[in-house]
Amino acid sequence: MGIILYAPLSRLFMKFLPAVALCLSLLSASGFGVDAEQPLSFVKDVAPILTKATCNSASCHAKAGVGQRGFRLSVLGFETEEDYEHIVKEGRGRRVFPAAPEQSLLLLKAANIVPHGGGKRLDPKSEDYKIMLRWISQGMPYRLEGEATLVSLEVQPPRGLLPVKTQQQLKVVAHYSDGGTRDVTHTALYEANDKGMAEVTEGGLIKVLDLPGSVAVMVRYQTLSSVCNVSVPLGAPVKSLPPAKNFIDELVFANLKQMGVPPSPLCDDSTFFRRVSLDIAGRLPTEEEAKVFLADTAPNKREVFIKSLVASPDYANYFANKWSALLHNKREAPSDIIANFAFYSWLRDSFLANIPYDQVVRQLLTATGEIVSNPAAAWYKRVKEPQRQIEDLAQVFLGVRMQCVQCHHHPFEHWSQRDYYSLSAFFSQVGRVPTSTTGEDVIFHKRGVAQQMNIKTNLPEKPAALGAPTLDIPPEEDPRGRLSDWMSQKENPFFAKALVNRYWKHFFRRGLVEPEDDMRDTNPPTNPELLDALAGFFIKSGFDLKALVQVITQSNTYQLGSAPNEHNGIDRQNYSRFYPKRLPAEVLLDSIDQLAGAQSNFPDLPLGTRAIALPDSGYTNGTPFLKAFGRPEGISSCECERVQSSNLSQSLLLLNAASIKTKLTVGTGRAARLAKSESSDSEKISELYLAAFSRNVRAAELQFAQEFLSKARLDVAGKPLAPLLARQEAYEDLLWALINAKEFMFNH
Repeated sequence: MGIILYAPLSRLFMKFLPAVALCLSLLSASGFGVDAEQPLSFVKDVAPILTKATCNSASCHAKAGVGQRGFRLSVLGFETEEDYEHIVKEGRGRRVFPAAPEQSLLLLKAANIVPHGGGKRLDPKSEDYKIMLRWISQGMPYRLEGEATLVSLEVQPPRGLLPVKTQQQLKVVAHYSDGGTRDVTHTALYEANDKGMAEVTEGGLIKVLDLPGSVAVMVRYQTLSSVCNVSVPLGAPVKSLPPAKNFIDELVFANLKQMGVPPSPLCDDSTFFRRVSLDIAGRLPTEEEAKVFLADTAPNKREVFIKSLVASPDYANYFANKWSALLHNKREAPSDIIANFAFYSWLRDSFLANIPYDQVVRQLLTATGEIVSNPAAAWYKRVKEPQRQIEDLAQVFLGVRMQCVQCHHHPFEHWSQRDYYSLSAFFSQVGRVPTSTTGEDVIFHKRGVAQQMNIKTNLPEKPAALGAPTLDIPPEEDPRGRLSDWMSQKENPFFAKALVNRYWKHFFRRGLVEPEDDMRDTNPPTNPELLDALAGFFIKSGFDLKALVQVITQSNTYQLGSAPNEHNGIDRQNYSRFYPKRLPAEVLLDSIDQLAGAQSNFPDLPLGTRAIALPDSGYTNGTPFLKAFGRPEGISSCECERVQSSNLSQSLLLLNAASIKTKLTVGTGRAARLAKSESSDSEKISELYLAAFSRNVRAAELQFAQEFLSKARLDVAGKPLAPLLARQEAYEDLLWALINAKEFMFNH
């Protein structure tokens, strides 16, 4: 009832707010009614409290566009002027009431004295509550006269070396334009980028858990953020290291020694042979290839095999498949098929010819004309709006996520809406004219002034790359060319690092920055020196993708064994061993076909087309196996769309699906051929193990398989099967067992 009675008076009070504030200040100075304490402002004192209490989080009053129950705040308090307006002047002045500050709805709700959907956010006995109470009693100033502005944020210590299961208290100091400083440890926000490694309390106490590696603690205060990088050594003795074959090994092994994480020994030839074939060519080696490689005694045979893989069409198909999904080569209608096939072929041919990466990206971004004559233009078929174009460009090619910046300041970075619309201005002059093919356009440059309207300010923004000055581009010049020039500059801090980090994750299952497309100051790499060195190598090579693949796979870091030793089993980010990974859906289907001697049939493609060579996402929904094992549909530009986790449907499919049984029982398949072969069972079993695992069968495995093959088999009526049929069924069962083995389904 008190609030209802005060509301009319509050509206009148707002009209005379400046005069009342002066009176309150005089009363305070004279010792009447209000404590004579330091004046407070909304920007410097109140806004950080609202952020700390999560009032302006996206799930509360900063909910997109609407706020919560009529009360709206900007995300994380980046727009303090707007927040001040909403708090002080909206709601008929009922949110704050200087005549009786404790009756202000802002405090009553926050303390849950009046029922509040967000629960209790402030304790009336807390210092934060008292500050807000004093601010209201002082007349709610936005800024004080001559108030200094925040210019930088310092975290002490900026780096730390903490053993497992220890703690470190942070101190956060705000630096202001007048040279003054302020301890804001209590008001700052803290978040660890890997919650499996460390936890951080609201007061800034870091609690390191039991995983070794590097963890970054992001500290945010008002509009600025900083990072404390913490190294967590395991501390085990590193007595010996494999020889360093290139700069990758030097940097990884130096880090392992510093962190006290001993690496696993190098893998054997058969493991490497299978691993690198799956990673570069997306296929199992054949048993004939395995025999030749294992018998080869040349010291450089691994390097020779790597070079043969990157020169093969399989490499081009496999990486075209990867990029096709990232670049939305999605079939939504039957008429899309020509564009889908053309775009995939362009990607495959670019990788096969080893066109430099920066040129491939330039061809994509600056594409003009029809898809038939310029397949790169197919990207504009799926990505039509300038905003969507820059979001995909930033995420895929720069490793920067810009989606949220369209509406508000980036919560973890310094990117603003101005940066967002300045970047999208590069695509503002992309014109379209429909062709005779449904859904397809001719892409052209409209020859207009390059600018994009900022929906926040309602003012046009000129083109500007991230962190670069704005450009005045003549109307006759295509702005996309300027953007491509900036991306390939040696000084570009994003382009090369984003690519090498993405490829590092392809080969090691985990990026140096994770997620691989979220590269920012507040999410630093686990091995910064290695990321810099890889990017430098890539730039110096002329953006040579094949050279990058070779230098990664030729390193002894890549060739470490996957079996953990007594110390590195818990390591997740130091690359002390090879981290096993599930075969992608397409690779697994091809591997089953290859082992069983079967072929998958896909519409509109020749019989025998491999799954890794499927041109577009249209085959995902049409192939239950690919859908169950997580082949992406090309909806997003994030590789997270590809599902690598296991589930029950996958197990059931491998165990008893009709499609798997058909592959095993095909009359021209491996089981039928082995049943008819005059070779000994031991030779046939050896062939199977070479084909499935690229290694020789072990004695125990051979004995078990021979005993299994020798068992009598009966038909459904209980009568013995004919010898040839019994032998074929036995080999079908053996193949089925190999397909369901973890060793087959994982690259290790």
